[in-house]
Amino acid sequence: MAVSNRAAKLSKLHKVAKKHYQLVTPPADRSILEHLLYACCLEDSSFDSADTAFARLQQGFFDWNEVRVTTAVELAEAMDCLLEPAAAATRLKKTLHSMFETNYSFDIDALRKENLGKAVQKIEKYKGVTPFVVSYVAQNGLGGHSIAVDKSLINLMYTIGVIDEKEAEKGLVPGLERAIPKNKGIEFFSLVHQLAVAYTSSPFNNDVRAILVSIAADSKDRFPKRTRKKKPAAEPVANTKAKAKTKAKTKAKTRAPAAATATSTRKAAKKKTTAGKSKPTGQKAATKKTGKKKSVKRKTTARKTTVRKKTRKSPPSKRLARKKPR
Repeated sequence: MAVSNRAAKLSKLHKVAKKHYQLVTPPADRSILEHLLYACCLEDSSFDSADTAFARLQQGFFDWNEVRVTTAVELAEAMDCLLEPAAAATRLKKTLHSMFETNYSFDIDALRKENLGKAVQKIEKYKGVTPFVVSYVAQNGLGGHSIAVDKSLINLMYTIGVIDEKEAEKGLVPGLERAIPKNKGIEFFSLVHQLAVAYTSSPFNNDVRAILVSIAADSKDRFPKRTRKKKPAAEPVANTKAKAKTKAKTKAKTRAPAAATATSTRKAAKKKTTAGKSKPTGQKAATKKTGKKKSVKRKTTARKTTVRKKTRKSPPSKRLARKKPR
């Protein structure tokens, strides 16, 4: 794209965004450390959500060293108001770690006394710091002219035609600082960032799309399209009948071995019951026979006793007494 067309679109973007959004400026008494950590929360998020997340960190933790020691998962839970809380938590935690390992403290206000280029280079060396964070600190903390660019702004610039696909893949907006003067840099960033986050968070919102169309009429061609779920095509009747037959065959095959196993188990159970019944019958017969023998012995003994009683002779005295006198 030609430089003149890009500058014209950027100026028009600034004018249209000014009609729909209000300027948001950071507090003047913020330290460079606070600007840096606030930028970690603001990337790809709105100003309101970044303010709430930053306030939770200041109120919910004792100091920034406690935030540094806290896990990224706990920080993400405290910053759940952001669009990407996990990414913001990792950025903030890595930045604090790198800063403490480099300076053994969190006081970096001495960067204001140094040259802007050297100060920016020192900030870039911190692990976890993104180009968005560096540009935000350079603009709001160090007084430089550098407009912060994140994924949301790249998405907006591509949709309205300021950059092409190759530039969008690189994440760059060439000539942005030249097209926007320094005295309007903070205002441009504040207004355009709000529009970019609104478009990224709700790309199918009709109001947001109307704003983009008013900036560039051909932005309709680059709007994301809704993906509809395709309904499964109706199968022909022949295929459904064939599937039903195959299902019936598989069911019959599965039932046959089950029935065979059931019959085999029943036969085995019957054999066990018959074998168990034969044993007690033999025992009963044996007991019956033994009972008969015992009864016979008893009868014989009784007969002997009766015979003895009959053959027993009475003493002579009794014989004489029994005889009658003549």
